[in-house]
Order: sequence, then C-alpha cells, then structure tokens
Amino acid sequence: MPEFSGSQMQSQSLAQTLVQSQSAGPSTGAPPHGVLQGYDAAGLFCEMLRPGQPTHPALSLLLSRLAAMPIESLRRRAADAERDLLERGITFTVYSDATAIDRILPFDLIPRVLTPPEWRQIETGVIQRVRALNMFLHDIYHEQKVLKDGIIPRELVLGNAGYCHQMIGFGVPFGATIHVCGTDIVRDETGRFMVLEDNARTPSGVAYVVENRHMTLRVLSDLMTGLSVRGVDEYGLRLHHAMAEIAPQSVLDPQVVVLSPGIFNSAYFEHVFLAREMGVPLVEGRDLLVEDGQVWMRTTAGLAPVHTIYRRIGDDFLDPDVFNPDRMLGVRGLMEAWRRGSVAIANAVGTGVADDKAVYAYMPRIIRYYLSEEPIIPNVETHICAEAEALTYTLDNLEKLVVKPVAESGGYGLIIGPHATRAQLAEFRERLKHNPANYISQPTVKLSVSPTLTDEGVQPRHIDLRPFAVTGKETWVLPGGLSRVALRKGTLVVNSSQGGGTKDTWVLA
Repeated sequence: MPEFSGSQMQSQSLAQTLVQSQSAGPSTGAPPHGVLQGYDAAGLFCEMLRPGQPTHPALSLLLSRLAAMPIESLRRRAADAERDLLERGITFTVYSDATAIDRILPFDLIPRVLTPPEWRQIETGVIQRVRALNMFLHDIYHEQKVLKDGIIPRELVLGNAGYCHQMIGFGVPFGATIHVCGTDIVRDETGRFMVLEDNARTPSGVAYVVENRHMTLRVLSDLMTGLSVRGVDEYGLRLHHAMAEIAPQSVLDPQVVVLSPGIFNSAYFEHVFLAREMGVPLVEGRDLLVEDGQVWMRTTAGLAPVHTIYRRIGDDFLDPDVFNPDRMLGVRGLMEAWRRGSVAIANAVGTGVADDKAVYAYMPRIIRYYLSEEPIIPNVETHICAEAEALTYTLDNLEKLVVKPVAESGGYGLIIGPHATRAQLAEFRERLKHNPANYISQPTVKLSVSPTLTDEGVQPRHIDLRPFAVTGKETWVLPGGLSRVALRKGTLVVNSSQGGGTKDTWVLA
C-alpha cells in the first residue's frame, strides 16, 4: 500500500513529555498550550486524546506538534484551505424549495487518526458486512432462503420500496451486487465502534477523502512530517480495476463510464472527480443509446461501445422502459442490454433493500446466517416501529431516542429526542402513530468527539466515519474514509446538508 513517509524523526522525549503531562493533568489529557490549550472533551471519548487506550508514538508526536502550534497559525492555514477549496470548485449543492446553492464542504484541518489495530477492526468488519450484504441480496432475488427460514420478515423485504422485481433470477458477476459500499461507523463514550447504517445504492463522499488529503499536504504538511500515514490516492485505480472485472468476460479492454444525472446533482463534483481518477468518460443518459442489445456512447468520432456503467443515478431514473417513463435521465433499453450480458452496471439495481434502516436492524442475524460469524463491528441497538412492541417502547421513550424514517438519508426527517422541544416531540409522536412502518428508533449514542477549530477556539465536536469498500472479485477498503464532523455545538447530525464538515482521516501504517 502507498504511504506518506517522512524522515522518521519521531521524538521519544517529546512523546514521553506529552504522555507525562496527560497523566498528570485532568482526565481529558489536554496539552497545556498551543492549539489544544483549554480543550476539554467533557467526559466524551476523544479521538485525539483517547482516554484509556494504549498510547501510540505517532499520535503522541502529532499531539506535541499541535501543542506547539499557535492557534493563529491554524486559523491562517484554515483560511488558506477555504480559499483553495473555493477556487478549485470543490463543492456540493444544497437544495431548498426555491433555490439550489453551491457550497464548499467545510474542512477542519485537525486530522482524525486511526491506529493500526483500530483500522484492522474497521477494515475486517466492513469486508465482513459487504460479504453478508451481497449474499443477502443474491438470496432475496433467487432462492429466498433467508425469508423461508424466518431470519427476516418476508414482508419487510418483498414489500420494500427498494426491492426490484426485475432482478429476480438475474445473476451478476462474482455474486457482487454492491460494488461500492459506504458503511457509516460511530464510536460511543467507551470508544467502541458501531455501525450506524449501510449505504449500498450510490454512496457519496469519497472524493472529499482524497481531496482532504491533498489539502492537508498543501497547508499542513509539517504536521505529517516523519509520520507513516497510509495513502488514499489508490482509490481511482482500484475502482477502475473492479469495474473492468465485472465487464462482459469476452471483452479484453472494457470501456468504463461514469453515468451522472448532470450538473444540477448535489454530488456532481464527485462524479467529475471519479471519472478523472479512473481516466474514463463522464456521461449523461443523453450521451448513451442502446442498439441491438449493445450500449453505445456518442463521441466526436462516432459511436463507441460501453461495457461497464458506474451509475450515480437512482433505480427509478435508470431506464424509462422499465421504471418511470416520465424520468429521462437514464437510457432507454439499458435493463434489457444488461440482462443480455452485453454491459455491466454498478451498483446493481435493487440494492436499495440493503440501505433500508429496518433491514439494518437484522444485519447481525444476516451475518450469522450467511457467514456463521459474529459481527466484527456491532450494530447500534435498533427498534423497528412496524412491530407493536417496538412502537410502544418508542412512543413511551420518545424523548430519549433518535427516530429515523427508513427511506430517508442525509439527516432529513429524523428527530433526536433529548434535543427536541415538547412541541416537536408532540408533532412527531402523531406522525409516528400515523405511519409506524416508516420509522426505526435507536438510543441516543454519546458519539465520540474530535478537536475541531471553531470561532471560540478548538472545541470538541461529534464525529463519524464512512469507509468505502470496492468489490469486484475481492473487496478492498480505502484506508481511512470520510470523517464527518458536526460543526454546530451540541448537535449529533454530521451530514453536510445539515451543516456538517469533514476531516482528513489518517490511518497510521
């Protein structure tokens, strides 16, 4: 694996001094000066100070450098990074009822660090989960053993909005339906990793993982000097390799394309990024056509065959002949070409079942059923409100729980009980009674925090992690992932659409 390595100037005396100051100081272990002066994690698990965890020399060296850096220097570098992001067009789009606004995704310079043992657990846990999800999806579109054996309720799967009847009996290469998966992982107050949700349709955010690293190297390279941090620039190569692996086997040099809805999509920057990183064309539905069961791309030199489509549009938009005839972002006849085997589509159609938050609740059972293994990373405890007992529990404890709609993403439509007003709780209670099958509830996890630059100085802010797994013949996980941070004080919602930002994620080699 590629690494960023410096001159290996790890100073044991600095590290030892810092460790001693941590053990002699308050329970937060905050260094006495510099960027982290006055930093207090308020009893929460801090990703930087990690109370109760073994000390890692590289992390100790990083802490010593932060302790020596004036806050004014960090602010100047943050301003430089913001200007750079704006000039380079690294943005996402936020939609309201009347407008669409392009914004830069806020980037916090203080990195989130994962030690080798922590990364091994995350990597193996994600690979295990992707294996189980792919086996589950293959099964529900073929033998349906998991339903016949009562592991998961039949109606929860077959009645799911993401279940695609056109996929019944349709095989895909290597049994891989999910080729790109983003697994949202959180850490509780004890430092335990837990899976919050799976993103198996068109997970976004990987472009910011790579761009965040480039930004760190541009404006904060001195912080990384001498530390061995695993690289992230391999993603495009790995993704292209997987897309070529799933192409029709008779093709020696398959043509891969990225299919985008176009410039008005909120993740369009990422679509451009992925096409560039893979060295393949970025196309829209109007650039493709199907003739004689083969997908073709319009080029200045005429029509050229297409063998794999990495699509970033939803199932309903993919083919107006099969899905919604009024939605023309996709390609007419594409599903038939796919069924004939002349083209591959990633992620496959029908993966939305695996995204469902109610299905998520059964993932521990699904892992045990298909793999005969215990989950390496457990789920957050989840109550399915479609079940009478779970609904009663949720209504009785609404002020203590997080309640989410099963089909929404981006932090929309949920309520966080401890942070809600009486009026909000009353309104949501009626909504829940009216349509309980649309909701799941979970306990309010005291998410871990990470030092984050704010207007008031460096403060603890809640954080999560989205590692990205790429699957062809085998599954590979990008070292690190997208660390999203809730920039507003006290909030647990890290989504960019809800005011969150990101951090560079360092996996120590």
